[in-house]
Amino acid sequence: MSSGTAYGIGPVALTGGSGIDRAAHHRLDEAWLAAAWSHPTTRVFVVSGGQALIDDTPDGRTALVMTPAFEAPPTEQHRYFLGTDPDGVRYFALQKDSLPGRMDDSARPAGLREAGLLLGDRDAALLTHAVALENWQRTHRFCSRCGERTAIAAAGHIRRCPACGAEHYPRTDAAVIMAVTDADDRLLLGRQLHWPEGRFSTLAGFVEPGETIEQTVRREVFEEAGVEVGEVEYVASQPWPFPASLMLGFLARATSTEVRVDGEELHEARWFSREELRTAFGTGEVLPPSGISIAARLIELWYGEPLPTARPW
Repeated sequence: MSSGTAYGIGPVALTGGSGIDRAAHHRLDEAWLAAAWSHPTTRVFVVSGGQALIDDTPDGRTALVMTPAFEAPPTEQHRYFLGTDPDGVRYFALQKDSLPGRMDDSARPAGLREAGLLLGDRDAALLTHAVALENWQRTHRFCSRCGERTAIAAAGHIRRCPACGAEHYPRTDAAVIMAVTDADDRLLLGRQLHWPEGRFSTLAGFVEPGETIEQTVRREVFEEAGVEVGEVEYVASQPWPFPASLMLGFLARATSTEVRVDGEELHEARWFSREELRTAFGTGEVLPPSGISIAARLIELWYGEPLPTARPW
């Protein structure tokens, strides 16, 4: 197989050129963080339950609703520094139990599945970072060593245990997602039981301890669909904070074609030629994966053209 660059994979939602420098060296500098927070150009947005407020701008874009720091809702503990842009603007996210109300009616709450396709690169990157931190902070409040409640440090990127001194860092689970093709250049797509009727996508699964990512690709495809895989090639990655994954995208070549779904991970799996998939899209028999996902980009590599637009799900 050729490299992912040769295949020409397009930008993956949530991974564009955001221009944001995370400036991690400032996270432990309380004096710098305090000065950054009080600077008049600093911008802040609230994240709650994986959502933030977005709004349509006069020039037709969609943007995060941000305010100067002095207008932000009060919170000291759940204040997360996200980075700076090339103009020196600092960005913070505030984790709250609910989103603030708005004086106007145009702003609306949205999660990444909706907003990821609407926001520009900078705002999508900021929201992805904030959602990932919020997910981790909400579910890792206690020390996994001794059970004591931990305290937030490093501008939201560490939790420290005051009892045993352990430091805990945001969790990221490695997962593989693969476009599997056979000797006839057909594509293998599967459907999970809880998905909407007709929704098909590429196969995916989590990396297990002591396993290479190439081994994971082969194991997951065989476990889920009974198909054996030989050659495996990395293409691109995508942060996927639902709640804490990094999706590693691959092209894989099948060495067998008989499909035997496991009935647990997959309810159905089928081989498609390009013409068969094009016809199925046209009739509605097959619904494409959401455009925010790397799955759509992997399928497009093989399909040769943009997929029909799918609603976020």
